[in-house]
Order: sequence, then structure tokens, then C-alpha cells
Amino acid sequence: MAADLLHLVIRDPVAGPSAVPLLDGERITIGRAPTNHIVLQDDRASRSHAEIRPTKKGWVIRDLDSRNGTLVDGERLTDDRVLTAGETIQIGRIEILVSAGDPPTDPRGEPATAAGATNAMSAEHEVWQQSIVHRRARGRLLDDIRESADALPRVGRAAGELCRLSFALGKSATLATVASVALETAAPGVQAARGLILLPATLADVPTSGGVDASLVQPVATFPAGSAAGPIPEAAVATVLTTDEAVVACSVGATDATDDIVSTITAPIRLGGHPVGVLHTECRSRSHDTMADDLEFVMAVTDAVGVALENLAARETLSSKLASTATENERLRQRLRTESKIVGGSDALQGILGQVVRVATTKATVLIRGESGVGKELVASAIHEASDRTKGPFVCLNCAALSETLLESELFGHEKGSFTGATERKIGKFESAHKGTLFLDEIGEMGAAIQAKFLRALEGHAFERVGGSNRVQVDVRVVAATNRDLEEAVKAGDFRRDLYFRLKVVEILVPPLRKRPDDIELLAGHFLERFVAETGRRIEGFTPAAIEAMQAYHWPGNIRELRNCIERAVVLSQSPQIDAAELALSQLAAPGDTGKMAASRTGTYTPQSLDELERKHVMATLEATGGNKTKAASILGIERSTLDRKLARWAKK
Repeated sequence: MAADLLHLVIRDPVAGPSAVPLLDGERITIGRAPTNHIVLQDDRASRSHAEIRPTKKGWVIRDLDSRNGTLVDGERLTDDRVLTAGETIQIGRIEILVSAGDPPTDPRGEPATAAGATNAMSAEHEVWQQSIVHRRARGRLLDDIRESADALPRVGRAAGELCRLSFALGKSATLATVASVALETAAPGVQAARGLILLPATLADVPTSGGVDASLVQPVATFPAGSAAGPIPEAAVATVLTTDEAVVACSVGATDATDDIVSTITAPIRLGGHPVGVLHTECRSRSHDTMADDLEFVMAVTDAVGVALENLAARETLSSKLASTATENERLRQRLRTESKIVGGSDALQGILGQVVRVATTKATVLIRGESGVGKELVASAIHEASDRTKGPFVCLNCAALSETLLESELFGHEKGSFTGATERKIGKFESAHKGTLFLDEIGEMGAAIQAKFLRALEGHAFERVGGSNRVQVDVRVVAATNRDLEEAVKAGDFRRDLYFRLKVVEILVPPLRKRPDDIELLAGHFLERFVAETGRRIEGFTPAAIEAMQAYHWPGNIRELRNCIERAVVLSQSPQIDAAELALSQLAAPGDTGKMAASRTGTYTPQSLDELERKHVMATLEATGGNKTKAASILGIERSTLDRKLARWAKK
């Protein structure tokens, strides 16, 4: 390094004058970016414009491919240049004077810049800037150690090599790479002529506790790199693995006066505190005085290797867990398809199964939404089957099928004599589903009076049976389903706002069958196979016309309608294949298609309310079924009780 003490005086018309000392071992960066040692307030300066660094020849300036270049005494800088006192560096409007000696205590007093100069920095910022002694964007210690290895003491060289080794090991992704990098540091460090590292073939072969037997290790790296392993020092390896001690051995008869001493250093590589491998080196022309230091260096290398192996093992374990999780998720999806009888391969269905897998392992309340007949109960069953409650009961209750009084009794149970007809105590659905899952279908039909009591039970509070005083505490997961627009029900005051938000912790939307055309043929085949097995009919499949008709049909009753359609066709078909005519597809409109249906019947569109259009469809369906309400409700895709309420409401008008 240059012995002369130099400093830089920066003449910046914006920031004002300042001074920076050039200290041995410190690299000075110059540019517009605030991370530089010398920050230039000039748009003509690049963010990283130039650097000044110490070398054996002195302080050298280098232009960092700047946009407008760097001038030294008026000459454009094209290569590295050694600086001398008195030279001026020009970058844009800013001059940097190279001066000898200590920097001035007040650079603003420098005659060339004192007049008219202003300091744009705040006083606090200026004081802080002047208090900076060293600034570095990138460390050069490792490079300096490498360049000046011969001039450093042995301990300094060893520390530098170990520091560089730690960086290299951190980037190594395999056992073989770790071993090679370590050996390339250890062998030259002790001037070894030959070296090798012996480890188990894979980390999976390493025992979780205790060391390994010498028979389980094999060469995974050699020095020089790529050379043959040669004879394995079995005695040394066995001794080190057994005693967990590093040893130095010299050839028989070797002394300090021997010109060609042959010594070996064998050190254990530890994982989890136990020896799992060996680093072995063979050295020539080494004196006994240096062997103790060589042994310390090799042991430091093996300790670093042990840490690297622990990191590799942790990464492999994490990768294995991630792969196992992916496999388990796929296995769970397959089990869900089998146990919950969810059939289909569309992207929409795969998304639902993915949601089921994620939510099943939690305790969150789930709200399943979708049109009637889309399979909401199957999704609820799938959640139950995939959860840790699968050994508990799966209890279902349709809230639309019961009056408000009976629904309360069904949910919470009742005591004997609590009302007329209560001849004995009855356990409610909440108690029946203890440690399991309670599925409440058509939750939007629940009456306002019972919603408050249900909300408290849903939040985990104890409840009382109808007519009772004893508190009942249960552990139940609730999954609810509805085909109603609950947001509109909340706005209309028919559904409690707090209950709505308590139910909607996780929402799963099941799309209608008409939006899952890829699943129609798969579902039809599934139902065909099922009903053929039940009836014993010899039906092999569908005609192309039947498949085309099913794909084009809008399925207002969704999967329930498809199932009933296939069952009817199996029962009535007299040919080996079901034809389009045997499907007997209805003319009912799908939800959202009512306007189109009204126009198609009359030839012209007649504006009318949704309630009036619904009434006409329901009455037409009743007429077509001969007044059979159960059959009409099935065709319409609604519950019988829902149909009764609609008819009663229309009768009052």
C-alpha cells in the first residue's frame, strides 16, 4: 500500500465542500446513489460512477463504466490510474482534489471554495456525514487475504480460508459438493499431497443417534480432485470413528531432522454430535512443530463440514415433508372422491376438492352455497371425511323441512312433558353430533326466533333442551348450506347479520351443473353404472345423440335432476343404449334463464315479475304431475315444505 497519507477535498457547488481521508484497506466509491462513500449532487454523475482503492502501487482510481466519464487533470480516464497529490478529478461540475497529509478540520475554509459556497445539507445531517470514518458497499477481506496470503501470519491465513470455506459450503447443495469443497480447502492448507473424505453414500444412511461403523463409509471426494481414491487407511478410519478423536500419525522412525517426513492427519466429521465420517490427509516434508497447527486447521474444516451436513439434512427433511404433503393431499383427494362419491374432473370440481382439503384440517365453520341439487351435502360429507372428526358422527338436518318449534326441538332436544306429545326426553342433533360434524341444509330457512339460540350454540356456549334447565355442552363442527341469497335476507331483516358473519368463516361455492359441462358425461356414466347394478338391466351406455342432448341441456335441477333422469331411462329403456328421447328432459328454465323461457313460449317477450313467473312455472308443474306435490317438488328441485309455503303465500293474494 502507498505509505503517503492522502485525502480528498470534494468541491460540490450544491452540497458544499467536504473532505474524505484515504485509509489503508478502505475502498472509496463515488456516485449519485446515496450508498456511495462520496455522494455527488450532479445529474451528470452515474449512480455508481467511479471507485478509488488501495493497491501495492498506491491509490488507484477506476471509472465504473459511467455515462459521462471521469476526468483526471483534464484527461478522460480509460484505465486504472495511480493517483498522486495535486491531481484533480472532474465529474460533471464537481471537482475532487487529491491532497497530501491530514484532511483540513474545516473543508469549507479551503480558499478555492470558501467564497459563496452554501451547504444544502441540514446541520444534523452534515455533522453525521463528517463523523463517518469508514464506508463499504462490498467487503474485500477475502480478496485481500487471497492476494496477500504469503505476507499474512499462519493464523490469519487459516482464518481467511475458513471464512471463504463457510461461504462456499453455504452454497453447496449436495453431499458430494460439500465434501469436495471442504477437501479443496483442507488439503492445500496443510500442504497435503493426497486427501480423501469418507462418508455414508447418502444422508439417509446416517443414523439418527450414535456414530457409524467404518464399514458404512466410503470415499465421496478425493484430492487432487478427480484422482483415484487409492488405498483407504482402514486403521486410522476405524480409530477416529470409534474414539471420536482427531489424530496425527508420522511414518515409523520419523524425527524433526528427517528430510522427508510423512505424516497423516485424520479427523472426524460429526453430525448431531456423533462421528459420521472422516477427513484424511497425507503430508510430506512437514516438521513436527507445524503438525499441531495443521491438526487444528483440519478439525476446524471438519466442524464446518458437520454444520453444512446438518443444513443439508434439514433441507432434505423439509423437501421430503413437502413431497409427502403433496402426496398426502392427492391421496386425500382420491379418498374424498371414493368415500364422498364426488364424481367429475372439471377444473371447478378440482378447486372445490382443494378447498375441502385445506379447510378440513381446521375447526372453522363452513358455509356451502349453491343451487338446489348441486351436491352441497356431498361437499359437507367430504369435509367431515377429511377432518380429524371422521370417526365421529355426521348428522344432517334440513332446516326447511320443519316448523320453527319442531326445528328447535330437533336441534337442541327436549325434556319429557315440555310440550304436547313430548312423552320422553329426546336428544337433539347438536348432542347427537358430539365430537363430529353437524350439517344444516337450507340454513336460510331458519326462523328468526331460533337464530339467536343457534348463534350462541354455534359460538361454543352451552345450551338447554326445550323445557329443560340443565346446561348441555358439546364439541361440534357446523357445516351449513343454502341456496338463498343470504346477503339479501340480511338486508330484508329475515336473517341475523351476526349469524351470517359467524357462518361465513369459510365459504365454498358449488357451481351449477350447467357451468360444469365436463362433468356431465362422467356423472351420467356413474349413475348409469349404479342403476344398472341395482336393477339388473343390460344397458351398455348412451348413444351419441343422448350425450349431445345432455351436454346441451341446461339442467335446472342440477345433479339431482341428472340422477333422476338416468334412473328413469334405465328403468324404461328397452335397448342396449339409452337414446336422447328416453332421457325425457324437461322444459323448465334454469335459474337466471326465466326471461328466455317466457319469450320462447309466446314467441314475443312479455315483461313480468319474477314472482309471477315462478308462480306460473310451479302451477304448470303441478298441473303436469296431476297435483302430486311431492313429485312436483322433486321436479322443481325444492323441498315439499318449501312448495307448501309458496302455495299458501300465493293463495292469500
